[in-house]
Amino acid sequence: MNKFTRKLVAGAATTAMLFNTVLAPAFATTTIQITGNGAGSDNWSDVSQTTTTTVNQNNSANVSTTVDADASTGGNDANFNTGGNVLIHTGDADVTAEVQNILNSNSATVDCCVSGDTDVEISGNGAFSDNTVLLDQTATTAVGQTNYANVSNYVDADAKTGHNDALKNTGGDVTLVTGNAKVDVDVTTLANVNSATVGGAQSASNPSASFVIIGNGAGTDNYIGATLAKVTSLDQANYASIVNDVDADAKTGGNDAGFNTGGDAVIATGNATVWADVNNAVNFNFADVDCGCTWDVLAKIAGNGADVDHEWWWDSTDNTITLNLDSVQAMGQGNGAYLYNDLDDLDAKTGYNDLESNTADVDGDPAVITGNATVNSGVENSGNVNTIGDFAPFQMPEMPHFDFSFNMSALWAFFGM
Repeated sequence: MNKFTRKLVAGAATTAMLFNTVLAPAFATTTIQITGNGAGSDNWSDVSQTTTTTVNQNNSANVSTTVDADASTGGNDANFNTGGNVLIHTGDADVTAEVQNILNSNSATVDCCVSGDTDVEISGNGAFSDNTVLLDQTATTAVGQTNYANVSNYVDADAKTGHNDALKNTGGDVTLVTGNAKVDVDVTTLANVNSATVGGAQSASNPSASFVIIGNGAGTDNYIGATLAKVTSLDQANYASIVNDVDADAKTGGNDAGFNTGGDAVIATGNATVWADVNNAVNFNFADVDCGCTWDVLAKIAGNGADVDHEWWWDSTDNTITLNLDSVQAMGQGNGAYLYNDLDDLDAKTGYNDLESNTADVDGDPAVITGNATVNSGVENSGNVNTIGDFAPFQMPEMPHFDFSFNMSALWAFFGM
């Protein structure tokens, strides 16, 4: 009896690219005052204020995994023997091939980029003074997360106990017994997860903005012009190209017991089993954005001196407040997935056994007994999920060997973050 068994476990393609960004807020207060200046003075304030927070997270993964695994106890010969019993008994041939790819994760927690409260005041200036405030205030928060995954997994797994020969033996029983041939292939790919939280309870409240022209002397010319802009943009994009090519064969058949003389001739094969599971979970975007929508604004012109030129009201521009308030929250989420799973070539064989041209005793009967031939295959594809708002109700897909019930802390703990 010739016995050789090989077991292969291939987890050779595991790649994790992880980024976790936490940015704290900046809540400065802007105060501009033109106050208490003498008669006939010219007072000017021009303020440009820009606050920008930018987060860019990019991952690219190219993974190619090739597994060629063979386990064979077959191919044994017991031929041309004279006298006594002839026995070929092989052990089991098992192949286990596991490929796991874990790729591309971005996590960002960013507070809203705002300038806090703004107070502009022109007050208490002397007669015939010219007082002007120009304010340009821009706060921008931009978060970009991009993942690209290109994964190719090629698995060729074979387990064989068959192709044994017991031929042309004389005398005694001829028995050929094979073990089980089993192939278990598991290919798992998890790729491309983006998670972003922008704002929250602290930074989502609306800041206040007050613009006051009050208590200035007669004949004064007072002007406040303000542009306040809050822009929050979030872009999440994923692209995944996954190719899984699985060729798995389990064979205990192809055995020959022929041209034997004397005794019983028996071929008994074990089971041939192929298990092939392919699981793909790709392209998940989760976003929760709340930076407030506007400002709490107070604009007031009160208690200023008389128009000494006695202009009609439609000509009077002595006291003017001009405001341009913009608040924009823009979110874009996009996914692209190409999944190709080829499990066409899955074979489990116990047949093709030959028991012929044997000469037995009067009471002897030739017998061929085969085990079961079983193929179990499953393909699961999950992906292209976009979620804006509360993450908690969403459940990540369950995959072999991992628990992906979607809990943010559990997910990032799984990624080692």
